[in-house]
Order: sequence, then C-alpha cells, then structure tokens
Amino acid sequence: MKELQELRFNETNIQLRDNLVRGSILPEKVAELTRTITIQGNSIIEGAVYAHKLEIQSGDSEIQGAVFTQLEMYVNSEATGKIIFKKSVGSANSVTSRAINCDLMFYSDINAKAVTLYNAFVAGSIYADEIILQNCVVIGGVFATQSIDITNSIIGTFNSPTVKAAQQVYLLLPSAFSIERITIIPGTKMFNLSLADLGSLYKGVAQSEKSGRIEMNLETDEVRTTLTNEETQKTLRSYTVIGKVLAADLLDMDKFQNHFLLTAASLGSQLLKNYELGVNKNGEPVTLSVGKIRDFFFDILYGRVEVKEISGKFDISDITGKFH
Repeated sequence: MKELQELRFNETNIQLRDNLVRGSILPEKVAELTRTITIQGNSIIEGAVYAHKLEIQSGDSEIQGAVFTQLEMYVNSEATGKIIFKKSVGSANSVTSRAINCDLMFYSDINAKAVTLYNAFVAGSIYADEIILQNCVVIGGVFATQSIDITNSIIGTFNSPTVKAAQQVYLLLPSAFSIERITIIPGTKMFNLSLADLGSLYKGVAQSEKSGRIEMNLETDEVRTTLTNEETQKTLRSYTVIGKVLAADLLDMDKFQNHFLLTAASLGSQLLKNYELGVNKNGEPVTLSVGKIRDFFFDILYGRVEVKEISGKFDISDITGKFH
C-alpha cells in the first residue's frame, strides 16, 4: 500500500486507490466544500472526512475517523471486499448502499435524512427521516421521523410513525414502537431475542433450558397508549414481550451474557482491549470482536445458528420460593 506523504489534491475531486492517508481530509478553503471524494479500493483514511459527496467503489476500504457529507455517502452496488467506518457517519441528505457482495460495517451511529442499507452491520443506532433496511443487523435502535421499511433483519428496537416489515424481523430488546399500526407483508414473522441465550450460542455451547426466541403476535402483543396534554392527543403503539421478560427475570434468567455481548458490539473501536466471553465446548477462550459479533448475528439471520423456541412454561413455586 502506498503512503501519501503530502496531500496535494484537486480542489474538486479526490480519488484514492491503494493509498494510506495519514490524517484527515477536511476542506481548507471555500472551493473545497464542494469536493467529491472517490475511494476506488484498497485504501485507509486514518482521520475524519468531510466531502460534498463520498463514493466508495470497492473494498477493502476503511475510514477510521468521523464522516460527514453534504450530499450523500454512497457505496457502489457492485462493491466487494470489506468496507469499514470506525466512527459515526452523517449526511445532510443520504447514506446509501445496495451492495450485496461486500462486508459493510459501521462501528458507530448513522445520522442522515435518508438511510438505505443492504447487507450491512451497524454497531450503533440509525437516525433518519426515512430508513430502508434489507438483510441487515443493527445492534442499536432504528429511529425514523417518517417511515421504516425492514426486510429480513435483526435490530435492537425501532420507533417510527409508520413501519413496514417483511420476511423475518428479529428484535434484541423487549419493545418497539410505532404510531400507525405496523404493516406486515403476508408470511412475515417477527421474533424477540431478549430471552435467547446469545452468550451460549456465541460460544457454541448448549443453550440454557429456559431460554429461546419468542415469536411475536402483533395483534396480542400490541399495547396502545394515548398521550395527551392541553392541546394535543397522540396514540403510541408498543409491540412488546415485556411481560414474559419480567416473569423470566423473577426466575433469575439473566445469565445469558446478552448485555455483555451487545455492549461489546456497540462499543466497537472504543474498546481498549479484547474481552473474553468464556470458553467454548473445547475449552478454548472465546474473544469478543466486532467482526466476530457481526458474523455471529448474520449466522442467526440466515439460519446457520439456530435459536430454539422458548417454551413459555414455568412453575409459580419457583417464583414464590425466591421471596422466602
């Protein structure tokens, strides 16, 4: 890889291929505010990036600082290899990637007017007016001021006026929210993983007997709340399994190491050391890294790692006995 010792770029366009940029790419004069940055492949930028438009044509590419674009951040649909953003990504307009053959990873939050992601892993949360996710994993929340369209994805939670879901949708947290009734494509299933034994699955050992995924019924698991003040009235719909989670909590089921696993993912590049989740079935230590956690959740999404169904049965004496 060639290292750029001196950054002498054209005012209107920067193209990077096989380059290591030590430092940031930031405008120094007004003419550079409209600059387009194109990463053609095999490049690393160690600092922050500001561009009118940032286009990534292919991996392996990595930006280690924060990114902000005035127009858009765009990943070419034909991109391959690994494309990694180590810090937060923001745009005054859009963040878009429909690439299905690359490993796209965001270690932090995304904030834009419109976000469209295919086959992406987001360790943080997504904030936008309109959000489209397909075959994605978002460890944090998906928060939209207008609409969310989710297809075959794992997300922490969601909150939006309108939500459309298709194929399979997995929630990592007990509850999610919308204003309008969620639109479900026929055949769609929604599962909650808040009581799944993710720690054991990650280590490749047997799942806890009383753990498992919960299939959500959007009719019976919907809770409507009306919020009012002197001037307005607002209805909020919550899709929740919190009752099941509270019952399980009384049985002391919070031993799955889920919180530790998800926190390690969300911290991303901020982790100062590698942590271990325990040992696998062969007695070998299992380390936590964003890359391994990404692969683990995509294995769940595509059925390569199977989360068993929770039985939902418990003995009331097991609960009352804890209070003696």
